[in-house]
Amino acid sequence: MTDFDVRPVAEDERRATFDLLGRSLHTNRVSDENWSRYGESWPAAHKFGAFDGATPIGIASSYDTEIAVPGGGVLALGAVDGVGVRADRTRRGVLTAMMAAQLEDFAARGIPLAALHASEPTIYGRFGYGSATLGKTVWLPRPAARLHDRVPVSGDVRLLTPEEAVREIPVLYRRIGLHRAGMIGRPAGWWPIAHDRLVGPHGSHVVAVHSGPDGDDGYVVYDTVDRRTLDSPDEGAVLKVRELNAVDPAAHAALWRFLLSVDLVSGIRGRYRPVDEPLAPMLADHRHARTADVEDDLWLRPVDVAAALAARTYRAADPVVLAVRDRMLPANTGHYEVGPDGARRTDAAADLALDVDTLGMLYLGQWTATALAHAGRVEVVRPGAAARADELFTTIAAPWCGTYF
Repeated sequence: MTDFDVRPVAEDERRATFDLLGRSLHTNRVSDENWSRYGESWPAAHKFGAFDGATPIGIASSYDTEIAVPGGGVLALGAVDGVGVRADRTRRGVLTAMMAAQLEDFAARGIPLAALHASEPTIYGRFGYGSATLGKTVWLPRPAARLHDRVPVSGDVRLLTPEEAVREIPVLYRRIGLHRAGMIGRPAGWWPIAHDRLVGPHGSHVVAVHSGPDGDDGYVVYDTVDRRTLDSPDEGAVLKVRELNAVDPAAHAALWRFLLSVDLVSGIRGRYRPVDEPLAPMLADHRHARTADVEDDLWLRPVDVAAALAARTYRAADPVVLAVRDRMLPANTGHYEVGPDGARRTDAAADLALDVDTLGMLYLGQWTATALAHAGRVEVVRPGAAARADELFTTIAAPWCGTYF
């Protein structure tokens, strides 16, 4: 069925499309009070809606920002922050039409990469998105978990008032910077809905800031959930870390030491933490740092393959030629030589062949070409090429996003 049109969202359609997104994700409609507070974080720009006449039946939203890529550079990014189809119009081509319109818009505007957090992992691969970063869920029991004596800790930690948390954390996030591949910028419109509503006067989250010799250099945002019941009155609350960012290891360790000092909690849970965050060796007993889960986090989609490959750096190995296939953006289909000196389009024969979603998985260094070949996602045309690609694409620090959107 094609009884719908896909077009940009108009200014007076912002709230209707926001409500549509909420209903498709099984949340309540936004109240007048909350819309007055946070509605400006849902601008009409860069939104494509599917409409049956004047009635929205689907929405694909994004905002422009930037992402850190391996080697320390940043690249323009289309952050896809909301996709949904009305329940009675699913499986009729609505989602495919909106995603195609969004990708064509990214390409026309020169946005080389797009990214999202997938509500259902099976959906987005067919649109060229691949799982590019992982996040682990950690559990530290209290009071058993504690830092060992040689962990470098200095400075002071203070709690912010809600007003201070709204005002100061955006500045501190910029100071900390995009220090891992996969971290993204947070434009002004991101903060009211993703941060202020949680930590501001109407939110439940707490913010603590670390100050070192050069001023504020790290922060943590957390909430607590009460687990005490009549049957287990000593269970205590669970402290849930929403985000923790710091300039250096000393500030990072000091924030974890602060969390481990909070009274009346049975444990600390942090979701979507970097998979290589060194919590276990920081503890006196490393077994008290338990990895409860490892999940897909950021999904990445090369929109301009040549520009994306040229923007990052590569480690020392002989070059490989990638044959990339892109069904939705056929201009990307072709051969690309990648080596220590960079990447370029080429007519040379392929060493490896892969679809664009697999290139998204490979791009930030989370997955190796060898692992993806074993998984059937990379075709090895020339023996030994996967090992060379492993060396070229691998990063020392695991990529990590750290931003909800």
